[in-house]
Amino acid sequence: MEWKQDFTPIADHLWLSAIVALIPILYFFWALAVKRMKGHIAGVTTLLIALVVSVIAYKMPAGMAVMSMTQGAVYGLLPIGWIIITSVFLYKLTVKSGQFDIIRSSVLSITEDRRLQALLIAFSFGAFLEGAAGFGAPVAISAALLVGLGFNPLYAAGICLIANTAPVAFGAIGIPITAMEGPTGIPAMEISKMVGRQLPFLSVFIPFYLVLIMAGWKKAVEVLPAIIVSGVSFAITQYATSNFLGPELPDILSALVSLFALAIFLKYWKPKSTYRFSTESEVAASVQANRASHTSGEVFKAWSPFLVLTAFISLWGIPQVKAALTGHYEGTNGLLKLVNEIGSHLTFAPEVPGLHNKIISASGQPIAAVYKLELLGAAGTAILLAAVVTKFIIKMSWKDWGRTFVETLDELKFPIMTIASVVGFAYVTNASGMSTTLGMALAKTDVLFPFFSPFLGWLGVFITGSDTSSNLLFANLQKVTATSIGMDPVLALAANSSGGVVGKMISPQSIAVACAAVGLAGKESDLFRFTIKHSIFLIILIGILIFLQSNVLSWMIPS
Repeated sequence: MEWKQDFTPIADHLWLSAIVALIPILYFFWALAVKRMKGHIAGVTTLLIALVVSVIAYKMPAGMAVMSMTQGAVYGLLPIGWIIITSVFLYKLTVKSGQFDIIRSSVLSITEDRRLQALLIAFSFGAFLEGAAGFGAPVAISAALLVGLGFNPLYAAGICLIANTAPVAFGAIGIPITAMEGPTGIPAMEISKMVGRQLPFLSVFIPFYLVLIMAGWKKAVEVLPAIIVSGVSFAITQYATSNFLGPELPDILSALVSLFALAIFLKYWKPKSTYRFSTESEVAASVQANRASHTSGEVFKAWSPFLVLTAFISLWGIPQVKAALTGHYEGTNGLLKLVNEIGSHLTFAPEVPGLHNKIISASGQPIAAVYKLELLGAAGTAILLAAVVTKFIIKMSWKDWGRTFVETLDELKFPIMTIASVVGFAYVTNASGMSTTLGMALAKTDVLFPFFSPFLGWLGVFITGSDTSSNLLFANLQKVTATSIGMDPVLALAANSSGGVVGKMISPQSIAVACAAVGLAGKESDLFRFTIKHSIFLIILIGILIFLQSNVLSWMIPS
């Protein structure tokens, strides 16, 4: 049995249908921001409401709605949940072995100032991980590092989520940008150029905004030279790479330039006063006093797990290697051909029963639905291999290594349930047509569409948890709407991606990932309340920028 999507199921009226489509989203906002439900309860109940709306209002067959939920839940487990499990596991290995005490000390050797530590780890190091791996790895690893340094878990998670906005559009080797070329026919390089003329403004602002949130206006101004070095070096590199090299490398190169520029700058400049949290000044002083006892070899060994992690994640991100790991390599390299043989046996894409090619889109095309299981190619597997190498570096027994892994699984059972349920919700929303209804409603804003264009991307990332998914979902709608009102379609596509970056910090998936990484399972509502106001503020700023670029600053659009 086939079923055709209907985007205006309520009395054939777009706005009435959009109001109904908003019900699960509004419920989720209420559940976290007002009711303060635990994340897994909010996720599961939101999923149930989405199922009811899809079946009753959108007339989607119940079996298809349930199977689309299972497709999303499986994707929530692999690759997203797998990344969280392995990231937290690697961090716990360094803590249990005592290596993290040395890591903490080495960071303090660069700076004891918490504001500057946030710039180094949440902003620069997090951006590097976003560029290399994407998904939940940047927030999970960066937030865990900050907690280990003594940051409040809620602030560590919130700061990392906000810092992650600058690199998201070019994350995972530029996939969010390149994904739009197929459905729109517009070259990825053109979209990359336009995004590279939007996000650098955000990249300059975010470091200052992070410190402002942490310490207030006066304390932010006190470290303004360091903030300028961090943000401007990142932004200039981001613009140059996105406009002259393409979408694959802006994050990795910008992050490295920013990280080294700030580290070198801090060798010659120090703030007037060292900012510490009121609850941890004695701890910081104690660590500082013991720092001299660690040799350079000990520091290198302590950082080795994360250096190995960086190497594996970078390797996994190389397109040819990624193709081999998933069994899709067609080159002649002997080693990659061997990896391809192994990867092909560890990559599965079984059809979703009762769903594959059963949903007919508005264009009349059947929509494929498969369970995408890339066991070797998943970023989480790269992190697990880093954890295996770490076991030998820190000389931990297999028994302790295995016990730590089991402890990690037990700690993350509720966060993983949250992730599976909210990704299931995203898939139901997309398959039923609810997300498209909301996109069509926003597209009706006519002359104000340039302002609301990034809100489409913001909404898409909130629903799907992915800038790539949001771009695939709304790219063609953006192009068609922009063309109809005389807006440059390249600007609209870039706006979708740029708007999406600030939706990441309130996405249910991202919230669950961040809470899992810092041990705040069940506190998702607190983190959501922390990030929502910043997300709304930043999306309004991006909307204003896109409106200006469409009407006043059109010279910024690549010809």
